[in-house]
Amino acid sequence: MKYFTSLTIPIIVAIILASCTLFPSQKTMNTQPAIIPENAKVATFAGGCFWCLEPSYDAEPGVVKTVVGYAGGRTENPTYEEVYSNKTGHREAIQVTYDPDKVSYARLVEIFFHQIDPTDAEGQFADRGESYTTAIWYTSDEEKKIAEDFIHELDESKKFDKPVAVKVLPFTNFYPAEEYHQEYYLKSSLHYNLYKKGSGREAFIDENWTTEEREAIAGKDAEYAKKYRRPDNATICNTLTKEQCDVTQNEGTERPFENAYWDNKEAGIYVDIVTGEPLFSSSHKYDSGTGWPSFDRPINPHFVTEKTDFKIGLPRTEVRSKYGDSHLGHVFDDGPRETTGKRYCMNSAALRFIPLAHMEKEGYGEYITQIQNAKDKVQNGGS
Repeated sequence: MKYFTSLTIPIIVAIILASCTLFPSQKTMNTQPAIIPENAKVATFAGGCFWCLEPSYDAEPGVVKTVVGYAGGRTENPTYEEVYSNKTGHREAIQVTYDPDKVSYARLVEIFFHQIDPTDAEGQFADRGESYTTAIWYTSDEEKKIAEDFIHELDESKKFDKPVAVKVLPFTNFYPAEEYHQEYYLKSSLHYNLYKKGSGREAFIDENWTTEEREAIAGKDAEYAKKYRRPDNATICNTLTKEQCDVTQNEGTERPFENAYWDNKEAGIYVDIVTGEPLFSSSHKYDSGTGWPSFDRPINPHFVTEKTDFKIGLPRTEVRSKYGDSHLGHVFDDGPRETTGKRYCMNSAALRFIPLAHMEKEGYGEYITQIQNAKDKVQNGGS
């Protein structure tokens, strides 16, 4: 039996927070099926811990779906434990299905490089070994040239003291990882955020990429920042009701069962009442019995931020809009286990609801298909 001193406990905690391998959540996720266009293409990247590659690609317009898994190795259908042993030849990887009419392969390569340390040949940040080394797999000469040109330009720029170590390889195989690894940043957001920070990845990105380069990590961040710009404080509260101002600007809480959307069943989208950022959809809304509108996930995680809140003495996870910085509510781990296990408990006063029929006119056309499909599924008796 091992004995732990007061010194070893924080060391163990630090290892947990820095590790991509420890204590993954086993919750499953039942997402809406992705609609794959006929002209869709697939790109495959390895950038260390695969949890950290998914959020940026999910937020990029034109990306249809992402799957994390294991690529380039010698064994068929490997398990996480087998890959982690560094005996299979596989790397942790992500496969990105995208519409080339909406996003280019070059753009996907750019997003990839802005999330990694491209000069590390032995792993990424806290995760070491072959399974955490970086690679881009190409399926055509055009893709190979795009990847190699990016590497050449990065080396020529002398941005880093060491040469780029990312391998550019012909595609051979890809095997999806276990379900609990898919969309881990949504299923276990607290551990994911602690890991990204504790591993050193977050600090490296902040220190080594310019503001413009960092914006590329989050998809079309600069464009979104302009589109959903936050008004000044005086303007905000002059255009909102007293309750809306108190909730969004002063972290207030409205009364349960006495708010606009707790029992709203109409199909549509919920946006930030201050900036219009798309936050939640009717397809992810459910009756939590709490008297507040509840959702099992955001419609686009790019527009939602989370922070630890000690307002009632105990730690809770507060949810805010990214660009408006509006207080929206809190997220808890007591949501539907058959989907994400999350309960995004929101204040109606922080939201504006746009019915499905008005979404195109109001600029939210890209989300119509997702919401319409969910509506049709319910009407046809699906679950």
